[in-house]
Amino acid sequence: MRHSMDHRKLGRNPSHRKALLRNMMNSLVLSERIETTVPKAKELRRLADRLVTLGKRGTLHARRRAFALLSDKETTDKLFATLAGRFVGREGGYTRIVRTGYRVGDGAELAILEYLPAEEKKAAAKGKRKAPVKKGAEKPAAGKKSAVPGEKKKTKAPTSREKETERKAPRSPRKKVGEKSK
Repeated sequence: MRHSMDHRKLGRNPSHRKALLRNMMNSLVLSERIETTVPKAKELRRLADRLVTLGKRGTLHARRRAFALLSDKETTDKLFATLAGRFVGREGGYTRIVRTGYRVGDGAELAILEYLPAEEKKAAAKGKRKAPVKKGAEKPAAGKKSAVPGEKKKTKAPTSREKETERKAPRSPRKKVGEKSK
Protein backbone atom coordinates (compact mmCIF):
# COMPACT_ATOMS: atom_id res chain seq x y z
CA MET A 1 0.00 0.00 0.00
CA ARG A 2 1.10 3.56 -0.63
CA HIS A 3 0.24 5.17 2.71
CA SER A 4 2.16 8.38 3.54
CA MET A 5 3.95 8.41 0.19
CA ASP A 6 4.66 11.97 -0.87
CA HIS A 7 5.27 11.64 -4.60
CA ARG A 8 6.01 9.26 -7.46
CA LYS A 9 9.66 8.39 -7.94
CA LEU A 10 9.29 7.79 -11.70
CA GLY A 11 12.23 5.39 -11.66
CA ARG A 12 14.81 8.17 -11.28
CA ASN A 13 17.11 9.51 -8.61
CA PRO A 14 16.09 12.83 -6.99
CA SER A 15 18.26 15.16 -9.11
CA HIS A 16 17.19 13.48 -12.37
CA ARG A 17 13.52 13.60 -11.34
CA LYS A 18 13.77 17.30 -10.44
CA ALA A 19 15.41 18.12 -13.78
CA LEU A 20 12.80 16.09 -15.68
CA LEU A 21 9.88 17.84 -13.98
CA ARG A 22 11.50 21.27 -14.45
CA ASN A 23 11.89 20.67 -18.19
CA MET A 24 8.32 19.41 -18.46
CA MET A 25 6.99 22.44 -16.52
CA ASN A 26 8.82 24.81 -18.87
CA SER A 27 7.43 23.00 -21.92
CA LEU A 28 3.92 23.00 -20.48
CA VAL A 29 3.94 26.73 -19.71
CA LEU A 30 5.34 27.63 -23.14
CA SER A 31 3.16 25.37 -25.30
CA GLU A 32 0.25 24.94 -22.82
CA ARG A 33 -0.06 21.28 -23.90
CA ILE A 34 2.34 18.34 -23.77
CA GLU A 35 2.09 14.60 -24.35
CA THR A 36 3.72 12.31 -21.83
CA THR A 37 3.05 9.15 -19.83
CA VAL A 38 0.19 9.10 -17.33
CA PRO A 39 2.33 8.87 -14.12
CA LYS A 40 4.50 11.80 -15.27
CA ALA A 41 1.40 13.81 -16.17
CA LYS A 42 -0.18 13.15 -12.76
CA GLU A 43 3.00 14.22 -10.97
CA LEU A 44 3.44 17.29 -13.15
CA ARG A 45 -0.19 18.36 -12.65
CA ARG A 46 0.53 19.06 -8.97
CA LEU A 47 3.38 21.40 -9.85
CA ALA A 48 1.60 23.05 -12.78
CA ASP A 49 -1.39 23.97 -10.62
CA ARG A 50 0.95 25.34 -7.96
CA LEU A 51 2.64 27.52 -10.59
CA VAL A 52 -0.68 29.09 -11.62
CA THR A 53 -1.50 29.78 -7.98
CA LEU A 54 1.82 31.59 -7.62
CA GLY A 55 1.09 33.51 -10.82
CA LYS A 56 -2.31 34.61 -9.49
CA ARG A 57 -0.71 36.06 -6.36
CA GLY A 58 1.46 38.32 -8.53
CA THR A 59 3.84 39.39 -5.76
CA LEU A 60 7.60 39.64 -6.07
CA HIS A 61 7.99 36.74 -3.66
CA ALA A 62 5.64 34.58 -5.76
CA ARG A 63 7.58 35.50 -8.92
CA ARG A 64 10.86 34.46 -7.29
CA ARG A 65 9.37 31.16 -6.10
CA ALA A 66 8.04 30.44 -9.61
CA PHE A 67 11.42 31.31 -11.10
CA ALA A 68 13.07 28.89 -8.64
CA LEU A 69 10.80 26.12 -9.96
CA LEU A 70 11.12 27.04 -13.65
CA SER A 71 14.60 28.68 -13.81
CA ASP A 72 13.65 30.34 -17.12
CA LYS A 73 12.75 34.03 -17.37
CA GLU A 74 10.66 33.69 -20.54
CA THR A 75 8.36 31.04 -19.10
CA THR A 76 8.07 32.89 -15.79
CA ASP A 77 6.99 36.05 -17.63
CA LYS A 78 4.41 34.10 -19.65
CA LEU A 79 3.08 32.49 -16.48
CA PHE A 80 2.49 35.83 -14.78
CA ALA A 81 1.32 37.69 -17.89
CA THR A 82 -1.12 35.28 -19.59
CA LEU A 83 -1.82 32.12 -17.59
CA ALA A 84 -2.48 33.86 -14.28
CA GLY A 85 -4.96 36.24 -15.90
CA ARG A 86 -6.82 33.37 -17.56
CA PHE A 87 -7.66 31.66 -14.27
CA VAL A 88 -8.53 34.67 -12.09
CA GLY A 89 -12.05 33.47 -11.28
CA ARG A 90 -11.08 29.82 -10.80
CA GLU A 91 -10.09 28.33 -7.44
CA GLY A 92 -8.13 25.31 -8.67
CA GLY A 93 -8.03 22.55 -11.26
CA TYR A 94 -6.24 24.53 -13.95
CA THR A 95 -5.06 21.48 -15.90
CA ARG A 96 -6.67 18.52 -17.63
CA ILE A 97 -5.27 15.05 -18.33
CA VAL A 98 -6.64 13.27 -21.40
CA ARG A 99 -5.54 9.67 -21.92
CA THR A 100 -4.63 9.01 -25.55
CA GLY A 101 -3.64 5.35 -25.77
CA TYR A 102 -0.52 3.24 -25.50
CA ARG A 103 2.97 3.83 -26.86
CA VAL A 104 4.05 1.44 -29.60
CA GLY A 105 7.58 0.80 -28.33
CA ASP A 106 7.01 -0.18 -24.72
CA GLY A 107 3.24 -0.09 -24.23
CA ALA A 108 3.32 2.80 -21.75
CA GLU A 109 -0.02 4.58 -21.35
CA LEU A 110 0.17 8.07 -22.84
CA ALA A 111 -1.75 11.20 -21.91
CA ILE A 112 -2.01 14.83 -22.91
CA LEU A 113 -1.59 17.33 -20.09
CA GLU A 114 -2.92 20.78 -20.93
CA TYR A 115 -4.01 24.00 -19.32
CA LEU A 116 -7.75 24.57 -19.61
CA PRO A 117 -8.87 27.19 -22.14
CA ALA A 118 -10.23 30.51 -20.98
CA GLU A 119 -13.79 30.24 -19.71
CA GLU A 120 -16.28 32.00 -21.91
CA LYS A 121 -19.39 33.73 -20.69
CA LYS A 122 -21.63 30.75 -21.45
CA ALA A 123 -22.42 30.21 -17.79
CA ALA A 124 -23.69 33.78 -17.48
CA ALA A 125 -25.92 33.36 -20.52
CA LYS A 126 -27.46 30.18 -19.08
CA GLY A 127 -28.17 31.93 -15.79
CA LYS A 128 -30.26 34.67 -17.43
CA ARG A 129 -34.00 34.15 -17.45
CA LYS A 130 -36.63 35.50 -19.76
CA ALA A 131 -38.44 38.62 -18.67
CA PRO A 132 -41.79 37.86 -17.03
CA VAL A 133 -44.84 38.47 -19.22
CA LYS A 134 -47.10 41.26 -18.00
CA LYS A 135 -50.82 40.63 -17.73
CA GLY A 136 -51.69 43.47 -20.12
CA ALA A 137 -49.31 42.30 -22.87
CA GLU A 138 -51.00 40.81 -25.90
CA LYS A 139 -49.87 37.59 -27.50
CA PRO A 140 -50.39 37.19 -31.27
CA ALA A 141 -53.20 34.78 -32.08
CA ALA A 142 -52.38 31.46 -33.71
CA GLY A 143 -54.09 32.31 -37.01
CA LYS A 144 -52.84 35.90 -37.24
CA LYS A 145 -49.45 37.12 -38.36
CA SER A 146 -46.93 38.02 -35.70
CA ALA A 147 -46.58 41.66 -34.70
CA VAL A 148 -42.87 41.72 -35.58
CA PRO A 149 -42.25 41.82 -39.35
CA GLY A 150 -39.97 39.07 -40.68
CA GLU A 151 -40.56 36.82 -37.66
CA LYS A 152 -41.48 33.27 -38.55
CA LYS A 153 -44.35 31.47 -36.96
CA LYS A 154 -43.25 28.73 -34.55
CA THR A 155 -44.67 25.29 -35.22
CA LYS A 156 -45.22 22.59 -32.68
CA ALA A 157 -42.52 19.90 -32.66
CA PRO A 158 -43.74 16.35 -33.34
CA THR A 159 -43.93 14.06 -30.33
CA SER A 160 -41.78 10.97 -30.04
CA ARG A 161 -44.70 8.72 -31.00
CA GLU A 162 -45.31 10.75 -34.19
CA LYS A 163 -41.62 10.50 -35.04
CA GLU A 164 -41.70 6.71 -34.71
CA THR A 165 -44.67 6.37 -37.05
CA GLU A 166 -42.99 8.63 -39.62
CA ARG A 167 -39.77 6.59 -39.58
CA LYS A 168 -41.29 3.16 -39.90
CA ALA A 169 -42.02 2.13 -43.46
CA PRO A 170 -44.53 -0.61 -44.19
CA ARG A 171 -42.80 -3.97 -44.24
CA SER A 172 -43.22 -6.52 -46.97
CA PRO A 173 -44.34 -9.98 -45.87
CA ARG A 174 -41.50 -12.41 -45.16
CA LYS A 175 -40.71 -15.11 -47.62
CA LYS A 176 -40.52 -18.67 -46.52
CA VAL A 177 -37.25 -20.54 -46.88
CA GLY A 178 -38.16 -22.59 -49.92
CA GLU A 179 -40.00 -19.79 -51.84
CA LYS A 180 -38.57 -18.09 -54.91
CA SER A 181 -39.25 -14.45 -55.76
CA LYS A 182 -41.64 -13.77 -58.67
